Amino acid sequence: MNKFNEREKSFEKKFARDQELQFKVAARSNKYLGEFVSSKLGKSNEEKQAYIEEIIKADMTEAGNEDVFRKIKNDFQTASINIEDSEIRKEMEKALNRAKDDFK
Repeated sequence: MNKFNEREKSFEKKFARDQELQFKVAARSNKYLGEFVSSKLGKSNEEKQAYIEEIIKADMTEAGNEDVFRKIKNDFQTASINIEDSEIRKEMEKALNRAKDDFK
């Protein structure tokens, strides 16, 4: 029974580490995405930092990244910048891959 408990604790620790890593990757991905979008929107450095925080907060609205996509799409529309959904999704994928590479 002791081996079972040790194994269970080991799985719990691994799960906690994996969850923490996923959170860090998502936050870093959102940072990179925020940098890209803020440059397209012509934001200053101070505005860029605030915008990155907005992106990170938007990601906590619901599971997945559709909440972030909608925010970015809306921000581009508000700024009258015409950008294809596919380009936004492509940048989201690039940001995620870059973030994953940071934690390898």
